Amino acid sequence: MLEQPQFLQGIFPFQGNGLDSPQPFSTPLVYTVPFDKRSQFIYFRAGNSSSELIYIVLLKGGKPMRYFPVGAKASVHVPLAVVEDLEPETTVELKIGAPAGTSGMVVLDVGMMEF
Repeated sequence: MLEQPQFLQGIFPFQGNGLDSPQPFSTPLVYTVPFDKRSQFIYFRAGNSSSELIYIVLLKGGKPMRYFPVGAKASVHVPLAVVEDLEPETTVELKIGAPAGTSGMVVLDVGMMEF
């Protein structure tokens, strides 16, 4: 069985609706594990252009699995961000939370490995 890398990445504008109201990205960042594979997150990288703390939430089946805070005008790199396996046909999504009225750009690079 060959390992296959997968990525959720891009540069995305955001408009905050409150830290308690994470929003999907303009292009939804959704990944579904193929029916015949498992997957693991290998790393998470993000950069925040705004002058406020934001966070990226990883949802598994619509429920929060991990939170990644990103400081004001800062970046973060988390190797081996989530080490548990994602089972076949599991769907995960990334959303962003930011204080109401905050706008900016976020740079995302999330790496996964299918096996």
